[in-house]
Amino acid sequence: MEDKINVLISEEDLKNRIAELGEQISRDYAGKEIHIISVLRGGVFITTGLSNCITVPVTIDFMSVSSYGNGTNTSGNVLIKKDLEDDIEGKDVLIVEDIIDSGVTLSKLIPMLKQRKPASLKICTLLDKPDRREADVKVDYIGFKVPDKFVVGYGLDYQQKYRNLTYIGEIIV
Repeated sequence: MEDKINVLISEEDLKNRIAELGEQISRDYAGKEIHIISVLRGGVFITTGLSNCITVPVTIDFMSVSSYGNGTNTSGNVLIKKDLEDDIEGKDVLIVEDIIDSGVTLSKLIPMLKQRKPASLKICTLLDKPDRREADVKVDYIGFKVPDKFVVGYGLDYQQKYRNLTYIGEIIV
């Protein structure tokens, strides 16, 4: 049976907002180089689009982390599945996420990364779901705030499907 998906954010709106974020980040980091940490898997899509819109030099690394274990609710423990390949000491680091909901994973990850002594550490997310927030996480760049709905597309998945949608949609059950 095929899932029904309603469009919440169109492809055009995504492209426009990502371009705006790229311009803002470029201004904020003028004269500097940004080291992006893309949080896998969903973060790859926003990282690619965003880095294409940033005009200052960019380097990219990837990290895979989980706080969910085998369930759908956070366990509160962060498991690093894939660590960074590059040293971040002295670098201006921008963590790029597809979505932030509970904030638990980032609230545990940020202190871990700060121990590695970056010059600065900021967060960019395509989607922010503040109604689900359990941990206080300061997000510096937000593409869109979304309601507490199950969203897919542009990197976000449902059972590993729908990441490749060019828009953000809500699965209707």
